[in-house]
Amino acid sequence: MTPEALARQLAPIAAPLVDWYRQNARVLPWRENTDPYRVWVSEIMLQQTRVTAVIPYYLRFLEALPTPAALAACPEDRLMKLWEGLGYYSRARNMQKAARVMVERYGGQLPSSFEDLKALPGVGEYTAGAVASIALGLPCPAVDGNVLRVVSRLAASREDIAAPQVKKDFSAALSAVIPRDCPGDFTQALMELGACVCLPGGDPLCGGCPLWDLCRARALGIQGRLPVKAPKKARRQEEHTVFVLEREGLLPLMKRPEKGLLRGLWQPPMAAGHLDGEEARAALSAMGFLAMDLRPLPPARHIFTHVQWELVGWQARVSGDGPRDFRWFTPRALLEEAAVPTAFAAYLGGKALKGPIPR
Repeated sequence: MTPEALARQLAPIAAPLVDWYRQNARVLPWRENTDPYRVWVSEIMLQQTRVTAVIPYYLRFLEALPTPAALAACPEDRLMKLWEGLGYYSRARNMQKAARVMVERYGGQLPSSFEDLKALPGVGEYTAGAVASIALGLPCPAVDGNVLRVVSRLAASREDIAAPQVKKDFSAALSAVIPRDCPGDFTQALMELGACVCLPGGDPLCGGCPLWDLCRARALGIQGRLPVKAPKKARRQEEHTVFVLEREGLLPLMKRPEKGLLRGLWQPPMAAGHLDGEEARAALSAMGFLAMDLRPLPPARHIFTHVQWELVGWQARVSGDGPRDFRWFTPRALLEEAAVPTAFAAYLGGKALKGPIPR
């Protein structure tokens, strides 16, 4: 289907969709204040993260860094600590790069055009469209997975939504139908419909949909089979051993390399592979530790976008200084200063801990 034909089909959805949104929209903090900076922060945080999980991070982040200038000047360790638990830490680093561009080029404000927004580090078509429409009142669509799913069902499209050309065509069609007098409400209405009614996984709540009579997939009875999306490649699996160590009330952590996965964040000592007790003692000895009271911890799993970690853990009291690049944290400093990825939550502060690791 051409963008023009799709636009003709979608033209009737704007009025009922916006009316429904205004009556049923969830109360969310970034909707109560549509300042461009606040909207931008919310959109970055919401990428690949659930709304309910984002809200406390969003409020804490804005209290600490209320302006682009504050974000631009924030020390990286503090920024990573504020982001701790949200994952995909490159989002936070790109936000800081973008904030510095705002300070240098735009007087400490977000730029006021779609193209300039899209040129910021970490800002793509979707985020630029969302900020432009919601915060700046520009008629720019914001097409993410939710919107692709909604439009696919409305049009009974069997095209692969993972194909870049399909996203481009859907965006062009929505550009033609987005209301010029309320682009932000239309953008958020599509998001809300996808998040609350036109659900993924073959279970849309069609009975509560304001576009029931305009949906071709529903009329054909195929809404549960759409959208079409090519399967993802299988994730690579890696095995690692995590060490939770304690010496005189202090816990050693090390920073990950500045390149690659979880770059620059703090982690407990690790070793490749799943080590048994004898191998774990040998690995710790090679690091410069003598292990005492070595005890196993339950296995854990952490899933990244392209890789899956299968983890086993060992807990021990140790003597020795370990490698020079280790830093020894008090429990308080660990909680307040060190940004530790959720990949290690099962071992640092998680339920898997056995015995008195100080906090």
